[in-house]
Amino acid sequence: MAYELRTFVDIDATPERVWQVLIDVAAYPQWNPFVTSAEGTYAVGSRLSFIVPSPSALSRVTVRPTVLEVTPYRRLRSRGRWDRFGIPGLFDAEHILTITPHGAGVRLWQEERIRGLLAPLLTRSVNRLRLPAFNAMNAALKDRIEGRQPTHPDL
Repeated sequence: MAYELRTFVDIDATPERVWQVLIDVAAYPQWNPFVTSAEGTYAVGSRLSFIVPSPSALSRVTVRPTVLEVTPYRRLRSRGRWDRFGIPGLFDAEHILTITPHGAGVRLWQEERIRGLLAPLLTRSVNRLRLPAFNAMNAALKDRIEGRQPTHPDL
């Protein structure tokens, strides 16, 4: 059984500008309120590393998704697996960022597809935590992109 969480944000920018911010993994801690450290490159087959706060203020969680798809200016897709005890298929989360034209700017869709044996037990908790995180990330991304003023050399 699969579960899906989907949000979007409209951004007054070109797909190229949104893409530039999304693929700059090392800069995520500068703008994403739920990432305290980030490493890696969006390349199919590569592994990213994000350190995020856990529900307990005393700890943090390292998430290491594998990049599944990189379609420039359009889509980033990765999958994280929780396969504790050497048992695959317990809990898989596929994260998808899709850029679509919308008016004079773009709409960024953020999706999470959850599958696995533990998905029915953990989905409510994950959604309760993830939905606010997704919305906060969307707002922070919009602020980062729209708040930047282009620099022009003095003529």
